[in-house]
Formats: sequence, C-alpha cells, structure tokens
Amino acid sequence: MMNFFCPRRFITLMAGFLVSTSICAAPTPASATQAPPNLVAISERITTAGQPTADWLSSLKSQGYDAVIYLAPATVSDAVKDESLIVSRQGLIFVNIPINFASPTEQDFENFTAVMTALTKQKVLVHCQINLRASSMVFLYRTITLKENPNTAYDSVSKVWVPEGAWKQLIQEQLKKHRINFEPF
Repeated sequence: MMNFFCPRRFITLMAGFLVSTSICAAPTPASATQAPPNLVAISERITTAGQPTADWLSSLKSQGYDAVIYLAPATVSDAVKDESLIVSRQGLIFVNIPINFASPTEQDFENFTAVMTALTKQKVLVHCQINLRASSMVFLYRTITLKENPNTAYDSVSKVWVPEGAWKQLIQEQLKKHRINFEPF
C-alpha cells in the first residue's frame, strides 16, 4: 500500500456540512477492486451505491468522479476509515450528511438537495451502507428538484428495495408536499 501526504489540504463548509477537498493528486491503483453493492448508474452525472471499499474509493478520480456524498453516519460499523481523506487526496469533494436510518427527516432531504444543487455540474457518487438512503434521497431529488418523471426515477429505487417504515413515510410526505401525484407503494 502506498502512503500519500498532502500538505495543501483544505476543509471548508458547504451548506453547513464538512467538505473535504485537496489540491493534491493521489496515485490510483492499477486496477479497481470489486464494485460496491447495489451500484446503480442513474445518469452520466449521478451514481448510487452501498458501501464501497477503500480500494474502490481510491479509484474514483480515474472513473471520472468529482464528488462523493456519504449519507450514513461515519460511525457505522462498516464505514471506511478515513473515507474523506481517501476521496479528498484525489482532488475530489467529500460531503457527509449523516442520516439516521431509523428516522430520516425533511431536513435531511433539504440538506441533500442543497449539496446536490451545489454540485450540479459534477459527477457524483451518492452512497450509504446498502444504497437504501442513497436511492431514496436521489429519487426525491430527481423527482422534486429536477422534475423528472417519478415512474422513471423510481426504477432506480426498485432495483435496490421497496422503501418501508420511516422511509416510505418520508417519500410520501415529500411527494405530497410538492404536489407530485405518484404512489410507488
């Protein structure tokens, strides 16, 4: 494993979230390891996934990514240690929006939307542990903010799961609030 030191690393705040960037470039591995679970390419700009490995994360620049949004708390058991460093050493933007899986909120969605809006021209990987948080938040963003057809946007969610409990409630409330007549459940 190669060690890498970057003396010119910057930490900034974007929409109230810790964002790590770097002006240094990191070496990329000769080959990326296995893709993360539930990897779903939404568009050329947005991909959702479950928890990637550290090796796969270290190959993001070579895959054309500009940013990573991590939607689970950094303290979950399968979180990659130093994910923000792995990502920022490649010159990419890293944002952590720690959404409690048991109780996602409208504020979580608003925070996610603010970050995605700020990254409109960037290729973004949105991930969590299994791609339940990520697929749901990206569905809402695509449907509410980007005004995409909810049937088309929901296809990406259904590849991973059928939201239930608090996630089902959040999706239904947000769709109703934004006057989007769609009932995926």
